[in-house]
Amino acid sequence: MTIQPLRHVFHALIAGCVLALASASVTPASADTKLKMVLNWKYQGPQGMFFLAEDLGYFKAEGLDVTMDQGNGSGAAVPLVANGTYDVGFGDINALIEMAARKPEDAPIAIAVLYNEPPFTIAVKADSPIKTPQDLVGKTLGGPANDGALKLFPAFCNIIKIDCSKISITNLAPNLREQMLMQGQVDGVFGYINTIRFSARNMGLDETAVRFIPYGDYGLDLYSNSIIVSKKLVAENPSALQGFLRAINKGMIAAIKDPDAAIASVAKREPLIKKALDRALFDATLKFEMNHPEMTKIGLGDVDPDRLKRSIDTLVSVNTLPRTPAMSEIFTPAFLPPLADRWKTAF
Repeated sequence: MTIQPLRHVFHALIAGCVLALASASVTPASADTKLKMVLNWKYQGPQGMFFLAEDLGYFKAEGLDVTMDQGNGSGAAVPLVANGTYDVGFGDINALIEMAARKPEDAPIAIAVLYNEPPFTIAVKADSPIKTPQDLVGKTLGGPANDGALKLFPAFCNIIKIDCSKISITNLAPNLREQMLMQGQVDGVFGYINTIRFSARNMGLDETAVRFIPYGDYGLDLYSNSIIVSKKLVAENPSALQGFLRAINKGMIAAIKDPDAAIASVAKREPLIKKALDRALFDATLKFEMNHPEMTKIGLGDVDPDRLKRSIDTLVSVNTLPRTPAMSEIFTPAFLPPLADRWKTAF
């Protein structure tokens, strides 16, 4: 099968789903529809919006039985949805763009973009001689294999005009990232700004012990974590996706209005969390990862088509990807709740 016919088939499929949704009522999806969802990381504060949706009965009201498993990095969610292990993932849309460019027949699709600010960074110790990205040459950086920032590092190198091959990369366990940085075993680490910042705080370190080199400061103005679903689910049960996003949307709004309830929902799944720390992480996620100015116009979950197109073009160019996916292969707004129902207030 060639790529061009496949693209036409998938575009027709999405169009058919949109027409079906337009004519459908907003009654809940069929009872007992089971969905398996993989999260971006271990159970922690920002995921409270998903767990609160379950605890408040929003999934059940839509006729959905949702199982949410811990993840191992935002990049890891994409192939797990693509290979059918999970129906839904909370993962990095940039990893999805790369898969769609390389293996369009396998790639899933995003139906809601929740992290609309680029969180990707390289963290170094406060007293590190690394002051600019150019200072990374000759150094050793570490990160979990499926970390979104690590996967985007070639694009970052291309943007800032440094040779990635002159920087050593070592894979490390997520729970050892900040420890290895502070012990000097690596010169810098990849990750999300808030994840690293609060992991350091959990170790008893002051936030000023770590400095950040954010990708967004150097031209990578990318979207990030999104609700990603399989094309099989799009084709076979679009009403379940519409109901799923209604429930998630209600859960997010409930969590924003009552963050302590969201943290309590996380603690039900992971009793060992430090509630005050996870509450602070949740607040920081809203402020720094879900707070792009465009949200006040298009609502949380949707994208600016021009910005998404620039993101796709940037990743294709700097990573020398074999094709440029159409935006409709990467994201569809067909299943989002109406704009009037989505969160549109800056944090």
